[in-house]
Amino acid sequence: MSGGRILGLKVDVDTRRGMERGVPSLLDTLAAFRVPAAFFLSFGPDNSGKAVLQLLRNPRFLAKMFRTNAPGLYGFRTALYGTLLPAPMIASALPGLCREIESRGHEVEFHAWDHRTWQDALPRKGAAWIREWFRRGFASYEEALAHRPRAFGAPAWLLTEEAVGVLREFPLEYLSCTRAAAPFLLQGTGLVELPSDLPCLEEVGGRNGVSRILSALDAGGVHVLPVHAEAEGGIWRDAFVEILRGAIERGYEVLPLSRIAADSSRKTLPGRPFRSALLPGRAVPCSV
Repeated sequence: MSGGRILGLKVDVDTRRGMERGVPSLLDTLAAFRVPAAFFLSFGPDNSGKAVLQLLRNPRFLAKMFRTNAPGLYGFRTALYGTLLPAPMIASALPGLCREIESRGHEVEFHAWDHRTWQDALPRKGAAWIREWFRRGFASYEEALAHRPRAFGAPAWLLTEEAVGVLREFPLEYLSCTRAAAPFLLQGTGLVELPSDLPCLEEVGGRNGVSRILSALDAGGVHVLPVHAEAEGGIWRDAFVEILRGAIERGYEVLPLSRIAADSSRKTLPGRPFRSALLPGRAVPCSV
């Protein structure tokens, strides 16, 4: 793969609502455009209600909740899961839908076991906890789909040195864990890291940010768009349709992420470690 206009769609599914409602909606949208996507699924418990702790600790997180219309994105029940309501299982509770994603021509990869805990507490977790988190997630993935995942996409684009060390123990073909400008080899893994280089809608104002994403596509090249089932499969579905239409009008070919990763030459990719940075529109730092 060289030059040209290539777009990859990385769909993160973080919540039970995103799995139940957002995924079917996205499948219909993608079918209408006849384009593939890679769905990175959370398999374990939906502990979204525990995000209330972030509201108390981080004023930027509270501002983000208001700015992105979090109640409209996630729903009232989601805000109580893992606190006042039991945490329901996400993808592991819907294996038929997991298989449907694949049967409709898309890729299914591993995103999380317990998304909320990784996002909120990973820097305080050691290798043993991380290893068990992956073990449970991979086992649940294989039970649902009868094969191993090819890729891992870290929740909230968050990595630690301990997490990278544990990643080496699991057979993967590529990673999509960071927000960098171009692919690279993640130091310590030997794997291609295929970052999400475009902003997601929640970072650029939802529907009002479509023009910013399309402007970033004007120059051509290879890009990965981060998509969230709760957003583009919900209240921002029309905005996602506009982005897809605009990309195709600009001459982009939408390819599976595994194809983009495989076509990225290991011989020419730079190898480097990740670092942390607070990106515009985000409440907490992520790996870049």
